[in-house]
Amino acid sequence: MHLQESSQNSSPVAAAMNNLRTESAAAACEWLSPEHLAHGSEWIGGMVVLSAQVRKLLKTISRLSPYKGTVLINGESGTGKELVARALHTLGAAPSGPFVTFNCSNLVDSLAESQLFGHVRGAFTDAREDSLGYFRSANGGTLFLDEIGELPLRLQPKLLRAVETHEIQPVGSSRCYPVDIRLVAATNRDLKAMVKAGQFRDDLYYRLNAASIVVPALRERREAIPAFVAHFIEHFNRLFGKDVKFVSQAALDALCANEWLGNVRELGHAIESAVLMTETDRIGLEDLPFRHDDLTPEDVRMPDATLANGASEQVDAGAAKDWPYSLDAVIREASKLALTRALQATAGNCHRAAELLGVSRYTVYRMLNRLGMAEGRSNRTFRRRSVRHAETRYSASHG
Repeated sequence: MHLQESSQNSSPVAAAMNNLRTESAAAACEWLSPEHLAHGSEWIGGMVVLSAQVRKLLKTISRLSPYKGTVLINGESGTGKELVARALHTLGAAPSGPFVTFNCSNLVDSLAESQLFGHVRGAFTDAREDSLGYFRSANGGTLFLDEIGELPLRLQPKLLRAVETHEIQPVGSSRCYPVDIRLVAATNRDLKAMVKAGQFRDDLYYRLNAASIVVPALRERREAIPAFVAHFIEHFNRLFGKDVKFVSQAALDALCANEWLGNVRELGHAIESAVLMTETDRIGLEDLPFRHDDLTPEDVRMPDATLANGASEQVDAGAAKDWPYSLDAVIREASKLALTRALQATAGNCHRAAELLGVSRYTVYRMLNRLGMAEGRSNRTFRRRSVRHAETRYSASHG
């Protein structure tokens, strides 16, 4: 009897202690360390290896790397196409050779041929000395031509000849020079559609596309986002001398729910901003650089570790039927809102809106068509009326 009374008298204390332990454990779960976020992933050549898609990508790279054949890398802006090109070079037959990269959108029209193939002294005004050009600079290694879809039509036959004959002729020279390079090209555009539209030569397209690699968008491998977050936190800690140790579950949920139209590059910029903005050793929801009040973590939550690792969750059939959320629908609405606000901030200028979103202007045009915000208008017409139209469409969709 005495023991029973003693047990009853101590039960409130025990209950309080149990509650305290439960609350402490819950609080601990709200803050995640980079080590926890990166668990189960590998970091190989700047790529997070976690999903089957990326493992398949690495397998393709390992198959192609020993050979000097031309490779075309397809993928949206910010997906890491240059990392794939560097992996092909590092694992290739001449890893000690130069790796020269050039973005074709940076070609100066009047100097484009000279930039690629070089020139001799006196070939044109201000040509005061010989220039090797990018092809000869990459001799014995790899030349990576990014955004190959931006290459002017008039230069495409000369590029095709250089690829097929392995020799180039500098501007103003009568001599041809052999080049021993591996050419890797990359694009975020649909080259096949450009061929049909007469904007890209078909013979060059087929020559470049002999071997191709597709780099998946970040939204197609969301399970890798926590590992990327961990990597970027550690990277920017070293870069800025910071000591960020934790990320809140709410912040991680918001990061995983975002569409990341700028892919890994945009995610890196977001974590850089968060690391700089936080005044503690933790990144919370308020430290993230994008608006999260319209798309809260409760709308879309990252599945827990057991689900992410392939375990199934039993859902009542009736509940599943009435489930009000669709990931595609949430992503679509978030994209529409982000695009609307970007256009509003830039007075309808698609180019500047693309810069704010961290994507190319072509991606903005595709979004306008995909989200039904263009309605057949020309780009010029759309720029004049984009803000009013986008706001009207978005308001109507929300009743």
